[in-house]
Amino acid sequence: MSEFKTLRGMRDLLPEEARMMIFIQDTARRVARLYGYKEIITPVVETYELLAAKAGDEVRSRMFAFKDLGGRDVALRPEFTASVARLVATTFKNEAKPFRIFCLGSVYRYDEPQRGRHREFWQSDYELIGASRPEADAEILILTDRLMREAGLKDVAMKIGHVGVIRGILSQEGVDDREQNAVMQLMDKKEYGSAISLAEKSGISEKCVKVLEQLVQCKGNSVFEVIDRMKELAKDYGKSLESVENLKQILDLVTGNDDVINVSVDAGFARGLEYYTGMVFEMFIPTLDIALGGGGRYDKLVELFGGESTPAVGVAHGLDRVLLGLQNQKMTPKAEGRKTVFVFPIKEEQRAHALRISKLLRDAGIMVEDEVMGRKMTKALEDADRRKMDYAIIVGERELKEESVVIRDLKKRQQHTVKIDQLLNELRT
Repeated sequence: MSEFKTLRGMRDLLPEEARMMIFIQDTARRVARLYGYKEIITPVVETYELLAAKAGDEVRSRMFAFKDLGGRDVALRPEFTASVARLVATTFKNEAKPFRIFCLGSVYRYDEPQRGRHREFWQSDYELIGASRPEADAEILILTDRLMREAGLKDVAMKIGHVGVIRGILSQEGVDDREQNAVMQLMDKKEYGSAISLAEKSGISEKCVKVLEQLVQCKGNSVFEVIDRMKELAKDYGKSLESVENLKQILDLVTGNDDVINVSVDAGFARGLEYYTGMVFEMFIPTLDIALGGGGRYDKLVELFGGESTPAVGVAHGLDRVLLGLQNQKMTPKAEGRKTVFVFPIKEEQRAHALRISKLLRDAGIMVEDEVMGRKMTKALEDADRRKMDYAIIVGERELKEESVVIRDLKKRQQHTVKIDQLLNELRT
């Protein structure tokens, strides 16, 4: 029989990685709740039509799409936002605005596997629905920075742009949405020369070509100097200029926050999903050349799915990449601080007593492992020590007659007898 392996692009998370992943997920939930976001759970499988509607050619081409047994075209979700927009257009259509929701789970894309990129990966997704003001965009940026810091990452930086700057110029030059999408896809890949050439083929003016060539070079950490330069370049394009002003208002709020957030502005920055209409951003750390996540404003997506015109802004955090970042920075979550206890009955007759003691400890929130291998005491205690258990409780006939057990500190190599009714106090102190 051939050896079974995981499918390419899929992987197992073994105990230590799983512990770190659960810590990151717990942090994502805790931060979301601090800002009033309520968790929802959406299906892993949705209709292909829903997921493909505004995903962009790049994502559409990499979806796990298939026909179900009923002959329907379905796909594994490549991200959460389409499912959220479906809910907002239907179930939540009468919900008082604004409302804040988040979801957390696995998503799927048939990408070429490489460092930090798997075909199954985990995201936490925060969505603020119904608010169009800059405060909403700033909230998404600020809570994302908080999540990265509370997960334990150092030197997190944000790159921010606004798709309305380029789209405003192209619209005024008469470039249709389909061509604009193609231009933005190339910009997302940083193929700026090809993007501008494509725009030129769509009939833009020579002046516009020069403006675009200068805009894509317009970036840096001196954010308000970059904003001033963008304003100068966009001065003859009304909608584009409005977008620059909107970006400035968002940055005013973010940089005015007490937490110092490392922000840079990139006028040519675009993201691969077509539904973005305003501010877009991604997060990085210096030692990794891949984004830890990103998001932006999408004011037209809910309407696309039959809902009312609804402003919205959101972010997806790549939890696998946060995990990779923590490993890269040699950061590990703090241990929970709980005692771990191994319970060992010396003879068969003490097994039931040992299980009662285990239940007593678990009821008090102490993690307990029972001896289930029938080993001699020396071997069993060596194994408990190897697995870094804190204490062993040895249940013997003589001690039980005195309503006692032996407690052994596996780190200090010390042991003494303690009454069963004092066992919890002993472990707690």
